[in-house]
Amino acid sequence: MKRTLLAASLFFAVAAAAGDGRAAAFSAWQVTDVSWGDTLNVRKYPASYSQKQSAYPNGTVLQMTGRCTDGLNLFDISGKSEWAQKQAVRYRWCEVWHDPKNDGDFTTGWVYGKYIRPY
Repeated sequence: MKRTLLAASLFFAVAAAAGDGRAAAFSAWQVTDVSWGDTLNVRKYPASYSQKQSAYPNGTVLQMTGRCTDGLNLFDISGKSEWAQKQAVRYRWCEVWHDPKNDGDFTTGWVYGKYIRPY
């Protein structure tokens, strides 16, 4: 219950969007297509060899900052179909806002887009 309330409150939180100074809400995406028994790793930097911060199973709702590699912004593609959004992030890393230690100390991390979908 606590995690659900936290996710809901983060969804409605407002953060400054990188670079252009406008305010934007977090975007909710869900972990999907991870192999059975495995988890999606959140990395410190957008690279598979980067330090692992945390890991989440299929179905976990992630709070995305909107920023992905190669200049993609999740808010710019939010009006497209779920399939089109999933294809847009498929080979990119996207930034999440999460609490790796479940202690209230939130930080950013990166997940590989192949394993997330719009929520």
